[in-house]
Amino acid sequence: MPSPDHRRVVGWDIGGAHVKACLLRDGCVVDVAQWACPLWQGIEHLERVLQLARARWPQLAEPAHRATAMHGVTMTGEMTDLFEHREDGVQRIASTLADALSPGTPEAMRFFAGESRWCEVAEVGTHWERIASANWRATAAHAAQRLLEGVLIDIGSTTTDLIAFRAGRVLGHSRTDADRLASGELVYHGAVRTPLCSLGPRVAWRGADMNVMNEFFATTADVYRLTGELDPTHDLHPPADGAAKDLPATRRRLARMIGLDARDAATDDWLAFARTWRTRQVDELAGQLRRVADAQRLSGSTVVVSAGCGDFLVADILERAGLRHARLLRYGDDIAPVEAGTPSARTALSNWAQVCAPSVAVATLLDRGQR
Repeated sequence: MPSPDHRRVVGWDIGGAHVKACLLRDGCVVDVAQWACPLWQGIEHLERVLQLARARWPQLAEPAHRATAMHGVTMTGEMTDLFEHREDGVQRIASTLADALSPGTPEAMRFFAGESRWCEVAEVGTHWERIASANWRATAAHAAQRLLEGVLIDIGSTTTDLIAFRAGRVLGHSRTDADRLASGELVYHGAVRTPLCSLGPRVAWRGADMNVMNEFFATTADVYRLTGELDPTHDLHPPADGAAKDLPATRRRLARMIGLDARDAATDDWLAFARTWRTRQVDELAGQLRRVADAQRLSGSTVVVSAGCGDFLVADILERAGLRHARLLRYGDDIAPVEAGTPSARTALSNWAQVCAPSVAVATLLDRGQR
């Protein structure tokens, strides 16, 4: 077991659907994890995940290690309808984490409130607006420390963040989710949980332009499961119908979107249909990226940092947005401080850092600030 003298930081990204966490030791990523956490169903889901995290990293609960470990927290889970309002959400999430992870040592937990600003548990109520939904800023700030200019494209299960940075700082005046929805920096499109009916009122099918059934029949996970691009380890939530995730059940859900059954067409037809939905989502995200690039006057050859479980869409988004000459980097490979090891172990850690980028970023920013 490592000596308690090692400097440890755990970064937490508490979302409404997932909890992501990163363990840093002496400035290097040594483990990254993600758990499904349907927070809208109750705070007990967060408590359950924290128990799983303590089981994964039992050394952090030992008194000798607790004294040398810090926890850096960012969150978006306050937006779920479990809470009366966002302030209530921030405070309840903060108190749940403090009780579970740093009992008796509140100074061991810091909440990310923007670049170079951290709050202790007792300060959360005063600064909740800066803490709320700030995970995108942590990732972008970390990238900005490494690169002169660029844009972060983080496509998660539920949302996409499009954040420009230059000269070591995050650009734009947007801070709240409402601000970012207005500027195009936040798009409620993800690679897993987005209902297909939200991608547009009509869709092409066998040469006809069909009205879409505005029902929760299928999600983007069905599209990318059928195209083979969605990693099963990122597909953590039940499908819309609560049924299986195999290809026949996936085709059945897609067929429902236009009033058909899977047996009404061949498997190749349903694959082509999935690709039509994929194009619809790529077009929307490319248009939003173009808005951000124009507003921040990014060059066509700017650096792009991809992150998230939907990063497989980024190259096509850049092409569609007219940024085909951009230099594409991966957060997990090129920004995250992944510990050197065997090639296979490093690849696995880098891939999880890619998916859980905000947790890695918040751990790294806190670690550097504590030195």
